[in-house]
Amino acid sequence: MSSVLGLGNALVDILAILENDQLLEKLDLPKGSMQLVDETAARKVQEATSHIKKDLASGGSAANTIHGLASLGVKTGFIGKIGKDELGQVFKKDMTEHNITPHLLESETQSGHANALISPDSERTFATFLGAAVELSQDDIIDELFANYKYFHVEGYLVQNKALIEKAYKMAKANGLTTSIDLASFNVVEDNLEFLTNLVHNYVDIVFANEEEAKAYTGKEGEEALHQLAEGTKWLFLNWVKKAQ
Repeated sequence: MSSVLGLGNALVDILAILENDQLLEKLDLPKGSMQLVDETAARKVQEATSHIKKDLASGGSAANTIHGLASLGVKTGFIGKIGKDELGQVFKKDMTEHNITPHLLESETQSGHANALISPDSERTFATFLGAAVELSQDDIIDELFANYKYFHVEGYLVQNKALIEKAYKMAKANGLTTSIDLASFNVVEDNLEFLTNLVHNYVDIVFANEEEAKAYTGKEGEEALHQLAEGTKWLFLNWVKKAQ
């Protein structure tokens, strides 16, 4: 049976469905992007959406992937760091209730959370306060975490901690795991292109990307981007949407 271990920012998603995209412009959030914000900016987003009913769920890119796999009956685990607060408990409880083994460290810092603003066309825009999630370090990654797993999945949003992500991949490969990465967002790729390129060529077996991320990674479009991104990887999975002519 397949078994997948995820590594990512342990965040609680605060989901708000927007009536239109005017609020994104007001908050200076590019539609479809993921913007890292400080606590003050995160509070501003929450105040601007205070009139909207919100739902809470454990989130973060890798955590969401692990949730999906667990719902299909796959054995899963997740590595992350949470705060000793209510949001941290929401994250841990949600993981446990969905049969995900939580490998969670705790911090005195507030738990990270992502204000997910959902446009009428279902496009999601994130204003993310990392909080305790960003305190996960390479010292937290030990061999025992990789026992009994066959696959190791990392979210591209984790690239703010390059030492952590590189050590985790090295340890996963040393333990015989097949590795994957989700390139996360076009702006994440643009800001970390050299690091991600080296990471993919040296440690990653499977790459997940959409059209905009592939374009940011390669500087090319269409099939040219596909072929260049596939170089050096065993598998490439693209979320490719054909645009109307």
